[in-house]
Amino acid sequence: MTWTSYRNRGEILRAVISEADARRDGLLPWDVEGVPDSFGDELTLLGALQLRWHTRLAGRIERELMARPMAFEDAVVDAWRATAAELPGIRAIVDHHRAHPLDDAMALAMDKAVAKERILLAVMAGQASAHDASAAAVGARLEEKARTGWVLAPVPEPTAPTSLLGRLKAAFAA
Repeated sequence: MTWTSYRNRGEILRAVISEADARRDGLLPWDVEGVPDSFGDELTLLGALQLRWHTRLAGRIERELMARPMAFEDAVVDAWRATAAELPGIRAIVDHHRAHPLDDAMALAMDKAVAKERILLAVMAGQASAHDASAAAVGARLEEKARTGWVLAPVPEPTAPTSLLGRLKAAFAA
């Protein structure tokens, strides 16, 4: 992959995330321009979104733990909720495809991603090591705790452009 195609793929992924946040329907935004050419198939796009979620979650957990170094579990739970609020479209897509994978390969990939995320939660909360057989179960409890207190903000209603430039763009688009 060349630098140009890598950069373009990043721009397309940002457009996908923006569209997913606007829709929040849990479906992969395959209709975003450039997605089929850049990602090839649904599993590759889902993998890129899952990676974005995981890296954002890990970073958020680190920041929460730096701010509250002795509140391990609360920091992890709050980090999960904050990441879900920041990336609601990705969270909806991951949850949807976790419950309804398109094929066996996607089901296997989602099972692995869920297990790794749960292990991350358990380890960062100081309740398991990465090699503990019970780490995924501990992480599942933490995820459930985070989901219980998480409220997904409603999809914002589209508003009419208020600036002159915004009104002109809307007029040309219509």
